[in-house]
Amino acid sequence: MFIALYHWKVKEGHEKNFLEGWHRRTEEIYQHCGSFGSRLHQAEDGTWVAYAQWPDRKTYDAAQSIPVADAEARRMFRESIEEAYPDIYMNVIDNLLKAETFTKQKT
Repeated sequence: MFIALYHWKVKEGHEKNFLEGWHRRTEEIYQHCGSFGSRLHQAEDGTWVAYAQWPDRKTYDAAQSIPVADAEARRMFRESIEEAYPDIYMNVIDNLLKAETFTKQKT
């Protein structure tokens, strides 16, 4: 399994657009690009971190050239970001996460 780790600082007052844009784009990527989905977290310092799971690097790389269907969601997401930190790419070595039902958390 391949993991992409993302880290952002969101513009103050833009959290709602960030969350909606991220959610919609992640659903689109999951449905059309072969990802296993993603989780979004807010760190104690107020920044946001997400990781996306993919079957392998080849599937992730191929998804980068698939046209965006929900351009509005992408715009909402991108315009909400004050700073994007470098992405980190990883291969899973040992996986002890247990399967769970996906839920949308209220913020």
